[in-house]
Amino acid sequence: MAGNSQRRNRRTSNKKGAQVGSGGQRRRGLEGKGPTPPASARKGHKKNRIATAQAKKAAGRRPVARRGGKGTSEMVVGRNPVFEALRDGVPASTLYVQQFIDNDERVREALQLATGRGNINIMEAPRPELDRMTNGLNHQGLVLQVPPYEYAHPEDLAAAAFDDGEDPLIVALDGVTDPRNLGAVVRSVAAFGGHGVVVPERRAAGMTAGAWKTSAGTAARTPVARATNLTRALESYQKAGLTVVGLAADGDHEVGDLTELGGPLVIVVGSEGKGLSRLVGETCDFLVRIPMPGGAESLNAGVAAGVVLYEAAKRRA
Repeated sequence: MAGNSQRRNRRTSNKKGAQVGSGGQRRRGLEGKGPTPPASARKGHKKNRIATAQAKKAAGRRPVARRGGKGTSEMVVGRNPVFEALRDGVPASTLYVQQFIDNDERVREALQLATGRGNINIMEAPRPELDRMTNGLNHQGLVLQVPPYEYAHPEDLAAAAFDDGEDPLIVALDGVTDPRNLGAVVRSVAAFGGHGVVVPERRAAGMTAGAWKTSAGTAARTPVARATNLTRALESYQKAGLTVVGLAADGDHEVGDLTELGGPLVIVVGSEGKGLSRLVGETCDFLVRIPMPGGAESLNAGVAAGVVLYEAAKRRA
């Protein structure tokens, strides 16, 4: 009997007693979560990215500047090419002049330009040495050495714009392999107040002497950055609050209708033949088209970038 009594008491003591009340938990559970926060406060929303980037700008934060690496040195050969490179401000370290060269007008002009810069070494060299340096090209007695170009890091371009209190305006090139197109884009970016150009590290045009010449001197004040992976660079820009707009013949929006052109912006231009690569196109926030009533199928990179930069500059004015 005593054992039965203990078992009954044990069961009674383990039995959960009645609750007096919920302590307000049920009432709180029935309450709503309040009004929907604004877009700028919702994590992941484009306006939230922009607001975050602007807050960082106001706080004066800037990422540590990193370089995008160096290009390769280059030789410009021939009397006219050397003269034009010196005239157009192409950076140069040394002008090699053949010993006992015929001193014609082009040679004299090239020597005057090189001497006037004050930072170009002028060296005489025998013809066999110039033949060796140029792999047997027809150098006509003049060879200009162009030093490797120092690329910026893609993050430097947006950071510099934010530090100056401006919305970044950047052009990225996807699959553009002609240095003259790169030079034309650099010139357009400078003309419309942009902050720089981004090119991929591989399978893309770099800042050669030809690109410098086409830029008509603007490459001296418009930085070019080189990205190891263009898609990741664009994603990094998006996280910093920039809108990525790609140019495509079948884009959903006409370039003149896109209000986002007035804010922090990256314009992505593909090659004239293939356009944007698949991954780059999928990364873009918007794909826009340039209406062409004349019926042309496409524009080269320099012209296409200039059209969109003009629209962006109008909205920023």
